[in-house]
Amino acid sequence: MGLTLEQINKVVEGETHLADINLDLESGSRNVILGRTLAGKTSLLRIMAGLDRPTSGKIIVNDQDATGISVRKRSVAMVYQQFINYPSFSVYKNIASPLKVAGVSADEIESRVMGTAKLLHLETMLDRLPSELSGGQQQRVAIARALMKDTDLLLLDEPLVNLDYKLREELLEELQAIFDKRDSVVVYTTTEPSEALKLGGNIVVMDEGRVRQTGTTATVYRNPSTIKTAKLFSDPPINFFSGTIETDRIVIGKDLTIPNQAPFNTLTPGQYKFGIRPNHLYLKSQTDGDVQINSQVEISEINGSETFIHFKFDGIRTVLHEVGIDSRKLGSQITIYVNPQKFFVYSEAGDLLVSPTGSADGLAPKESGQ
Repeated sequence: MGLTLEQINKVVEGETHLADINLDLESGSRNVILGRTLAGKTSLLRIMAGLDRPTSGKIIVNDQDATGISVRKRSVAMVYQQFINYPSFSVYKNIASPLKVAGVSADEIESRVMGTAKLLHLETMLDRLPSELSGGQQQRVAIARALMKDTDLLLLDEPLVNLDYKLREELLEELQAIFDKRDSVVVYTTTEPSEALKLGGNIVVMDEGRVRQTGTTATVYRNPSTIKTAKLFSDPPINFFSGTIETDRIVIGKDLTIPNQAPFNTLTPGQYKFGIRPNHLYLKSQTDGDVQINSQVEISEINGSETFIHFKFDGIRTVLHEVGIDSRKLGSQITIYVNPQKFFVYSEAGDLLVSPTGSADGLAPKESGQ
């Protein structure tokens, strides 16, 4: 199955929810829609599913116009943020319900339900009611029921958003294995860049109802085409500073000076925006070419096995992402190290000009050497 969206627009009571959406999703592809809350992700999924009609534009399925076809006549399954299960059905009956409606034989139902239940670690819970399960287990049931439909289009609207960190990580791994075994078009929405990176495949970056950039996840992460996309596809967001490229040097902020060398020396002298990801700022020097930033700790935020240190550079709140626990006192002096080769460079208008060397490391731990 192929799914194509042509010039999709959605206007509700004079307010634009979606504008000029053009996408081409291939059969067997894994597609992640990344965007903040109210970016238009759910609106787009509902139009893909046939739950809503676009104000204008076309939905093409297998080279046929499916814009006006209802969801009941489409081969589609959808998983929502809030898990939806039949409260009076056991887990087994919830998972089996789409197959029973389709008239599948009892033997096949048994085989498919047991196989999917095992994949999602539900095999010991099949006799329970949804009310007897945890939130994570109930979401697994909802996902299992959606998978039973074996549809051409599988839509997942932030399915892990209401689960705790450990459950999200476990389900994310399981979902990757499930997606790999399906020939359907899979579309998964999230607000989390880390989820998008782990799922891989293709990405659609959305903001304010518009598609800002598409491509393979790794390519878009390495080369966010605009400052807006760069901020969306980084958690915490990329730190940005104004800077000047001169003939023989680059000045970032008021006093961070680095030599004008490759890859920056191809740019015309002038004003630019320089971006650095929080995980490319270090508390210890990593290379001989590192430069130093001296500042004070404003906040030291410990989150599990990670630390986010906030400090000021050039009067701008800046964030460093450190793997491990680092309890720095507020107001204490701090020296930060940065490799100039890790800077993104954007025009004053916000368009990408230079990507950093070796920028494919994503949100991987710093000790990985990437």
